[in-house]
Amino acid sequence: MEPTFDLHPDRFEIVVRLCAAVLLGGALGFEREWRGKEAGLRTHMMVALGSAAFTLVATEMYARLVAESETVARVDLLRLVEGIVGGIGFLGAGSIIRSRGSVEGLTTAGSLWFVGSVGLAAGGGHLWIAVSATALALFVLVVVGYVEHRFLPER
Repeated sequence: MEPTFDLHPDRFEIVVRLCAAVLLGGALGFEREWRGKEAGLRTHMMVALGSAAFTLVATEMYARLVAESETVARVDLLRLVEGIVGGIGFLGAGSIIRSRGSVEGLTTAGSLWFVGSVGLAAGGGHLWIAVSATALALFVLVVVGYVEHRFLPER
């Protein structure tokens, strides 16, 4: 069975994908906001939404190119992933702070990087991947975070 990938979703599907990105990014952003981190609810929602929008625009452009071209279109959609990851890397780097010999903000930087992948999955129509990955990330941030702070000594 070959996987299906809808290169040209209808308007309702586009809205569903964008809303999923916002809601899932918001779930992760809420956790960061709740813990008082600099990159919180709105930042995570915007990163997920931006990643989903870039994904949708790229796939729409590709679909149009294929439809209007008389030859086979040779476009590498994986470059989209590279661009999103690179852009979010700069954003995440800005959330890392070094002061008095300690480094802070690594988990927030990681969650920003991760939420970009959630937006990419949602924008690409892979909602089950986006939802499952978000659930696992929340488990890591909340449950593992609790265990880490409760049972492991501060460094």
